[in-house]
Amino acid sequence: MSPAAPRIAIVDYGMGNRRSAEKALQRVGARTAITRDPAELRAADGLLLPGVGAFPAAMAVIRELGLEEVLRGCAADGMPVFGACMGMQLLFDSSEEHGGARGLGLLAGQVRRLDAGARNLPHIGWSEVRWTRPSPLTDGLPDPSFLYHVHTFAPHPAEPDAVLGTTEYGERFATVVGSGSVFGAQSHPEKSSAHGLALLANFARLCTQVAA
Repeated sequence: MSPAAPRIAIVDYGMGNRRSAEKALQRVGARTAITRDPAELRAADGLLLPGVGAFPAAMAVIRELGLEEVLRGCAADGMPVFGACMGMQLLFDSSEEHGGARGLGLLAGQVRRLDAGARNLPHIGWSEVRWTRPSPLTDGLPDPSFLYHVHTFAPHPAEPDAVLGTTEYGERFATVVGSGSVFGAQSHPEKSSAHGLALLANFARLCTQVAA
């Protein structure tokens, strides 16, 4: 592995596919650490925030571990941050899940239950993703791309420019987002074959550029 490979810290708060995310990042050439240590998180070139489960429970653990201000501080300093699946939802202001909870507030908007119509929830499977504007995160990916989703809730960004890609399941929703150095994918990139790995490779490249 190249010594110039970015150091990406996977935030370890007990809710997410940490090992799968680690293997995927290593596959695209990143150096990784699964950690909840504030010093290690701050010393990284980028952060990946995974997530599986319920939004309120996840935020409660993040606050209990004292990581909320650490994550906000890293983002405020311009460190690239990538939220995957529920980790992407946590980047937003709030969620209505289980009565509602406040998120990290790194992206403006609310997470709401999918309006799936007659379709079953959760939304599980491969979905076509259409890109809405160019971004270093999606550079080189085909339009459409196909990413693997497992979720019942989805974000509604307050800023239209934060939407990088959309997909449809009953309603059309934002599935890839980005603003400044903060990015997210509602899908599981680590389970999304070549297109998911391409997203992670682009994120790793961003981390290298910012660190330089």
